[in-house]
Amino acid sequence: MADNFTISTEHEFIEPIKRINNQADVDKWVLSEAFVRLMKFIESLNESVINHENPKPCHVSEMTQKVINLLETLLSWIDEIPPLPTPQRFGNKAYRTWVTRLEQKAIRLHQDILPTHLHGAIIELVPYFNGGFGNATRIDYGSGHELSFVTWLCCLNLIGVFRREDYTAIVIRIFTKYLNLVRRLQRIYMLEPAGSHGVWGLDDHQFLSYYWGSAQLRDHRNLKPKSILSEDLVNMYAEEYIYFECIKYIHEIKRGPFHEHSPLLHEISGVIRWTKVNSGLLKMYVADVLKKFPIVQHFLFGSLLPFKESNEIIDTRDGDSL
Repeated sequence: MADNFTISTEHEFIEPIKRINNQADVDKWVLSEAFVRLMKFIESLNESVINHENPKPCHVSEMTQKVINLLETLLSWIDEIPPLPTPQRFGNKAYRTWVTRLEQKAIRLHQDILPTHLHGAIIELVPYFNGGFGNATRIDYGSGHELSFVTWLCCLNLIGVFRREDYTAIVIRIFTKYLNLVRRLQRIYMLEPAGSHGVWGLDDHQFLSYYWGSAQLRDHRNLKPKSILSEDLVNMYAEEYIYFECIKYIHEIKRGPFHEHSPLLHEISGVIRWTKVNSGLLKMYVADVLKKFPIVQHFLFGSLLPFKESNEIIDTRDGDSL
């Protein structure tokens, strides 16, 4: 499959809809054209950041910068919409005001960054975009929302907004900015973890940050998976590597011994090589996120990510565990 389509003027964009209503539909989803396109995008981004730390220069296109600026705008709204001062047990309801603004301005935000001939795609892009920052009803955020945001990036790629030379920047410039944004949302508005597995999950909120983050470290001479057990090393390298930044964030929001509140990450630190961590995390992502009905039941399908069966097959067998 090509990295993107050549969108003709006759291409009919459609509002994406839910198609996954039971486990049988999950089985169809992993054989779908949507699944193949999304997986290829995720794996291509992974390849683009192998041994590439965050501060290292990379190609930043005009479109990439527009997306970064868009995320900066969303960050600024947090300062404009302070949390309500009254005690709220399950998240601060000011977050709903932030989401309402997002939904009201989403079309205009897309019109501002997309060339005119692609404005027809906005009907497909906006639902993925709006779903990428948490749920206003439940006031929560989790890996399903991360999936929605990455799906939005995938759709931008499919319509030709991004090129292959943008892939590195998509991870280390756009996705890192996205992480800054959703972490601020979590902390300022006290968002609950969505669909958390508790201590038996990889992370309450993110997953792909660990997959792409481990690629950055693949051939590092000194930093090994066990290096995350040293808080000094974590603090030293958090700005250079996404994986270490994730561990630092966990230390900031959780109390107690690391092996108690994050046993799965602690277990992964015992793996000898980053290559094994990286391949294992992709298998885990498929098994724990993309094949889990409670998460993917919310996934949407349109013309860019169709539910129809693909001619290609992505191997989704669990394989060797970490």
